[in-house]
Amino acid sequence: MKLTHGKPDVVVVGAGIVGTACAHELASHGLRVLVVDRAGIGGGVTAAGMGHLVVMDDTPAEFELSARSRALWLALAPRLDAHHAFARCGTLWVAADDEELALAQARQRALQGRGIDCAMIDAQQLRELEPALRPSLCGGMIVPDDAVVYAPAVAAWLLEQPVDGLIERRLDSEVVHVGREGVRLANGNVIACGTVLLANGLQAASLLPALHLQPKKGHLLITDRYPGMVRHQILELGYIKSAHNASGTSVAFNVQPRPTGQLLIGSSRQFDNIEPAVEPAILAQMLRRAVSYMPELAGLNAIRAWTGFRPATSDGLPLIGPAGPFADESTHPPLWLATGHEGLGVTTALGTAKLIAAQMLGLPEPFDGQPYLPARCAHSGVVHA
Repeated sequence: MKLTHGKPDVVVVGAGIVGTACAHELASHGLRVLVVDRAGIGGGVTAAGMGHLVVMDDTPAEFELSARSRALWLALAPRLDAHHAFARCGTLWVAADDEELALAQARQRALQGRGIDCAMIDAQQLRELEPALRPSLCGGMIVPDDAVVYAPAVAAWLLEQPVDGLIERRLDSEVVHVGREGVRLANGNVIACGTVLLANGLQAASLLPALHLQPKKGHLLITDRYPGMVRHQILELGYIKSAHNASGTSVAFNVQPRPTGQLLIGSSRQFDNIEPAVEPAILAQMLRRAVSYMPELAGLNAIRAWTGFRPATSDGLPLIGPAGPFADESTHPPLWLATGHEGLGVTTALGTAKLIAAQMLGLPEPFDGQPYLPARCAHSGVVHA
């Protein structure tokens, strides 16, 4: 990319974990980066999520991005402190019946074959690892290197780290238009720049009318402090199927121990509601599912419930790379996308940043970026509202 003088080389729109990771990586290569967001750092989807760092393998491309990114998180972990709430608690995938146990065995073989440390556990081992789970579960699979993190705090930390270039920020500033002159803010000010990276989740579509992302609404709930009650991030194996539903409403058992001793309980997915309010019926359905796996949850005190909207593409892969056919080069500066990560934004933020920086600067890609290029969507129509 061509460096600019007296103005930002790159304006990153969005100060969530994906945007801040990209800003940090670009500045590490000597670029002048300006991060613009209409709210605080680490807000939006970043603040609404669980912060689960997990390897997923529904497709080879999903595996590549999540596994590479998790490795980057594990390498970063020694530099983080208690404020970032990083915990290498591992993921425990639990099987309710023999069919799900067979699914766990197939996943374990596939992950192990790709170099991921994981192991099958039987019903007795499951009870020893997590005594609060219902006794009738068949067993499952453990992935010990998966982790959890408080992503909003890491987003702020990334912007504060020493870099070769420069990172500036403009918060409480909403970008309403991207044009040849640069980015225009809601207050009428225009910021001239060399390149624009849209990393603002669903809001990217408001700046690129040709781009459509599907919002997936999700509910989460956090409890009072119950240290030691849950030791691992625990998910039912049915979560994999519900995570890739393309319509309707679904819930799945998902519980996470926070370093504070609190428990974060999920999860739900909806396509038919874009209202941010917590829906008591959906929340109740989600909690009934959780209690069916872990009966003791019924007696805990809940502190707060909230919702968030995950930006989804219908092929399940994010948009990482040049905006291409979604942007008119005659009316836009060079425009790039880092959005559409759905529920894996925190996990894949660091890998996304490495890939974006390599693409922008013409460096060797850390892994094949072809499956994530936005141009695929214009050709196949896989992104839809």
